[in-house]
Amino acid sequence: MNKKLVFCVLLSTSILSVCLNFNPKADASNASTVCKITDPTGTPLNVRSHPNGKIINRLQNGKNVDITEIGYDNRGRHWVKVAGYHNGKYREWGWVIREFVSCYET
Repeated sequence: MNKKLVFCVLLSTSILSVCLNFNPKADASNASTVCKITDPTGTPLNVRSHPNGKIINRLQNGKNVDITEIGYDNRGRHWVKVAGYHNGKYREWGWVIREFVSCYET
């Protein structure tokens, strides 16, 4: 089978799986999936304006986040737009590399 076709099928399956389990406005008490920032360097994770864009914020390891969008940069790296609560208000923070967000079933 063509490598591009295999990649597209696998990518579509992965995206569909994430979307079916995704609830961007759910709080942690009733969510079926919890996502957290997990940067292995231990430093705050850079948050960007768009995939591989300008740094606009930083998030600490362990911060609960919701994935609100999925995207890729021009090098094909997987990015996600994250949001969550800060000081009692729900807000979108921006884009981070997907590998630094870990999601768990609750």
